[in-house]
Amino acid sequence: MTTPSTPALVSVNDARDTVVTRPSRDEALKAVRTLLAWAGDNPDREGLKDTPKRVVDAYAEWFDGYDADPAKELSRTFEDVQGYDDMVLLRDIEVESHCEHHMAPFLGKAYVAYIPTEKVVGISKLARVVEIFSRRLQTQETLTQLIAEAIESNLQPAGVAIMIDAEHQCMTTRGVHHRHVSTITTRFTGVFKTDEALKDRFLKLAKG
Repeated sequence: MTTPSTPALVSVNDARDTVVTRPSRDEALKAVRTLLAWAGDNPDREGLKDTPKRVVDAYAEWFDGYDADPAKELSRTFEDVQGYDDMVLLRDIEVESHCEHHMAPFLGKAYVAYIPTEKVVGISKLARVVEIFSRRLQTQETLTQLIAEAIESNLQPAGVAIMIDAEHQCMTTRGVHHRHVSTITTRFTGVFKTDEALKDRFLKLAKG
């Protein structure tokens, strides 16, 4: 991720439209050194000398969703759908995200469906939208909502269905230390919200 010349990023939560200044790379490196020292170790010892650089580089990759635009990914559509008006479903999209509460990873799968009206989008673009929002800080609930909003606002489908099934490392590696507990979130719009049979069909297809 390349830091912009006028660094800024946009929050994805309640202050979704708030623009905040992004610190410099040097400031980020110093922050990692501070955390290493706070944890009780020596940032200057051999094994940790390059850790700030590695951490900052990792953060640049984990959170590069702030520099990407989901609307741009969904902007190239195809109108020749040959009358197709049934569900388009992608299963098992990898979700690698970080919870905003502890900045700990949550990992799982996303299931994304929509019913086209006049246009469809390349299926890889749907996976890319999941990836963009996943590479930001938010709760799983917000992530689910943002994916649905992006697809609905850009494709104007008859309906959107999203399900995310993920395990949260803030629950498995700290706190209650309960492993193998998954969290499932869903979001349904349009005909998926009003047609229970269609919703049930999506859930059955999503889980195979």
